[in-house]
Amino acid sequence: MRSFVLWWLLTIALGAVFLAGTAREWRHLIYDEGLTIQTNLFGTTYYSLVGLHAFHLTVGLLALTTVAIFTFLGSLRQEHADRVEVLSIYWHFVDVVWVVVFIVVYIVGR
Repeated sequence: MRSFVLWWLLTIALGAVFLAGTAREWRHLIYDEGLTIQTNLFGTTYYSLVGLHAFHLTVGLLALTTVAIFTFLGSLRQEHADRVEVLSIYWHFVDVVWVVVFIVVYIVGR
């Protein structure tokens, strides 16, 4: 269980850092570069794709944090393993979606 908690907390921390980086990037693009959703097709696509991903990342972080809280309270047990596994699959799906978003926005879109 200790190993699980350490990896789980690292996942939460890295997800939060990623989300903060996205917010920082948005701030730079909006205030320094003037790129908004109304600027052009790239702005519309960028904020739509990255925003949708950020939303799903936020949902995932809330769910991961909920599991962490239950773990610290001693409420997480073996019978919850299937539910935690489903959450893990969701989180990995969000990871894979980011690879696609990255390719579309940062490689093809530029």
